[in-house]
Formats: sequence, structure tokens, C-alpha cells
Amino acid sequence: MSETPTIRLIAGLGNPGPKYDRTRHNAGFWFVDALARRHGGHFKSERRFGGDVARVQLEGQEVWLLKPMSFMNHSGQPIRLLADFYKIPAEAILVVHDEIDLPPGAARLKRGGGHGGHNGLRHIMAHMGQDFLRLRLGVGHPGHRDDVVPFVLSRPPGAEEEAVTEAIERALEVVPEVVSGALQQAMNRLHS
Repeated sequence: MSETPTIRLIAGLGNPGPKYDRTRHNAGFWFVDALARRHGGHFKSERRFGGDVARVQLEGQEVWLLKPMSFMNHSGQPIRLLADFYKIPAEAILVVHDEIDLPPGAARLKRGGGHGGHNGLRHIMAHMGQDFLRLRLGVGHPGHRDDVVPFVLSRPPGAEEEAVTEAIERALEVVPEVVSGALQQAMNRLHS
């Protein structure tokens, strides 16, 4: 028996449009784009869900990938719409987001907890509660809280972007365990 529910929806957080494409705040988009490429998924715009959606087979099961196109601060609505439509409980959702409290190159799995000031998470919690799983991709901290918004909305310098990309690659390696419910095993591999 698996220790946690299997994952049926992976939502990567970010902001739509080329202006935000390579910004730190879009690390969640980077992750689901890489996951779709790896598993032959193709995103297409789904107005009824307010986002770009792809479907992939992972560990023998169908998993939905979602990029909310509602801007970060309104990420909860598209996730809720897709989850309700396919009857996916919060426990079966993985949300992938940038994390300023972790250095570039760090990736951590976590279930539940607060939003830590992340407005995307705050909005998701308002719509879904907090029982979903998170993949936190470290992007570093600007040093002062007043600098956070311009920091996350800017592109990281080359070495930092490379570190985030490497963290995404490491996280992609544990997706099979995460999806199949072997969360502790995935955490052990990713966090070591």
C-alpha cells in the first residue's frame, strides 16, 4: 500500500506571457514544461480551466499538467476548476513553485503548511485548503523583503538560472516516486 495518495494533477505556477517567461517566479512553469517534454505531453490552452493543460502517462496512470494563465496571484481558480472537473482531491495535487527561502539549486518536497507570503500559494489555499503537496524550487532571496517583488519578477543571472535548472532536473528524477505515492522515498532522494 502506498504511503500517500497518488498524484493526478501537477500544477506549475508562473505568470503568462513572454515578459515573464524566464523570471524566477516562473520556475513552476519551467518544471511542468520540462516534465511534458520528457513524457511526450503537449500543452494546449483550455479556457474552461483558465490555463494551459497537458496530459501525460506517469507510472502507468494519467496525470494532468496545468499552467494557470490567470497570473500568479490568482492561481487557485484554474487549479480548482480542473480538480473539480476531474474529481481530484487536494491530496492528489502537486503544486510546483519558486521559493525565495531556499537557495538557487535547492528543491524540496513538502505537504501542507503555510503560504510563507507566496501569493500564488495563498490563493490556492483559499480555493483548495492546504493538503496539497508542494515542490519548492529555490530561487534565493534578494536580502530585503521590499526587494522581493522586483527580484522574483526578474531573470536570474546565468549561474543561478543554471542552478535552478539543475534542481528541476533532479526533481524530475523523483517524479515517478511522487506520483506513485512513495513520497518519503522521493524526499530521501531529492533532499540528500
